[in-house]
Amino acid sequence: MLTITNEKYRGLQYPWGYNLHPEEGAPFEVADGIWWVRLPMPMELDHINIWLLEDEDGWTVVDTCLDTPEAREHWENLFSGVMGGRPIKRVICTHMHPDHVGLAGWLCDRFDCPLLMTREEYLTCWNLISYTGQEAPATAVNFYRGAGFDDAALNDYRRRFGGFGKMIGSLPHSYQRIVDRETLTIGGRYWQVIVGSGHSPEHACLYCPALKLLISGDQILPRITSNVSVFPTEPEGNPLSEWMASCRRLTDLLPDDLLVLPSHQSPFKGLHIRLSQLIAFHRTSLQSLYELLEEPSRAVDCFECLFGRALPDSVNVMAAGEALAHLNLLLHRGNISKHTDEDGVHWYRQIPESRIISSETDDKAPQAT
Repeated sequence: MLTITNEKYRGLQYPWGYNLHPEEGAPFEVADGIWWVRLPMPMELDHINIWLLEDEDGWTVVDTCLDTPEAREHWENLFSGVMGGRPIKRVICTHMHPDHVGLAGWLCDRFDCPLLMTREEYLTCWNLISYTGQEAPATAVNFYRGAGFDDAALNDYRRRFGGFGKMIGSLPHSYQRIVDRETLTIGGRYWQVIVGSGHSPEHACLYCPALKLLISGDQILPRITSNVSVFPTEPEGNPLSEWMASCRRLTDLLPDDLLVLPSHQSPFKGLHIRLSQLIAFHRTSLQSLYELLEEPSRAVDCFECLFGRALPDSVNVMAAGEALAHLNLLLHRGNISKHTDEDGVHWYRQIPESRIISSETDDKAPQAT
C-alpha cells in the first residue's frame, strides 16, 4: 500500500513519492474510481502504467501493455480481482506504440468491446504491423546509411526489421475514432480528448476537470523525455517542431493544478513546470548541436552531444531518429546545411550567419538572417 508523501523533486510534486509505485499487477486507487496498475516489460524501460476507470457497470481501460505471457497473466488476475468480474466496455489507446496497443485486440475480442484511438495512430499502427516478417526495403537501409550507419549497424537493422508487429498480439480490424477536444463520458464524468504530436502522430491525452486529472500517456513524462524521431517513412519530417508546439499548446489548454498520470514512472503535479522543462531541454539540445556543427558531422556523430554518452547498438535506430529530428528542425529553420557525399552519407554543417532560437516565439519562424 502506498501512502501520501507529497515528495518534491526538481520542481515537481509526487503525491506517492518520485520513485515509489505499486507492486507489479497490484492495482492502486489514485482518485475516485481511477486505478493505477504497473505492468512489467522485458526491455530497458521495464514497465508501463495502465489505467482502469470504473464505468458504471463495467470498466474503461486506458492502454494495455505488450503482448507477453506475463502481461496476460496479470490481466487475468485483474479480471478476477479488482475488476470484480465486471466487463471491459471499451479500450482506449493513447497511441500506437506496442506497449500501449499490444493487448488491445485480445481485450476487445474477449469482451466484445470497441477500441478507441485517433485515426493517425490506428492507421499508422496497421502500416507498421504490415512490415512484420518482411525484409527491410532499400529506401530504409539507405536512410540509415545516410545517417552514418556502418555495415555492421545496417546488418543489425536488417535483422531487427519488422519487430514492431511481433510485440502486438492483434489489432482490431475496426475502431472508434476519437478526435481532439472531443468529450467522452466515463463513470458519469466528463472527459476531454487532448491531442499532442511529435512522439507519435496523433497522441491522445485524457483530461477530467471534475477529478483535476490528466492521463498523459507518453506525451508528458516526469523524469525522462519521450523519444521524438524521424523515420525512413518520412525522412524530411519535422516532429520535434510538432513536439515543442504541442508542449506550448498543452500549457495553454490545461490548468496547472492537475494530477498527471503518465505511462511511465510516477504520477505527479506541476504540469506547466514539466512542459517548460521539456521545451527548455530540447532548446538546449538544439543550441549544443548547432555549436557542434561548426565542423561537418553525420547524424551518428551527434549522439554524444545529444545523449551525453555512447549508446549500445540496440538503441542506435532510436538515437539516429532523435538526432535526425533535431537536425531536420535546424534544417527547416535555415540554421544548418546538408550535403550528401558519393557514398550516400549526409553531412550537416552550421550556417554561421544564421542565429539559433532564443525564445519560444522564435520557434514559429525560420531563423536564417
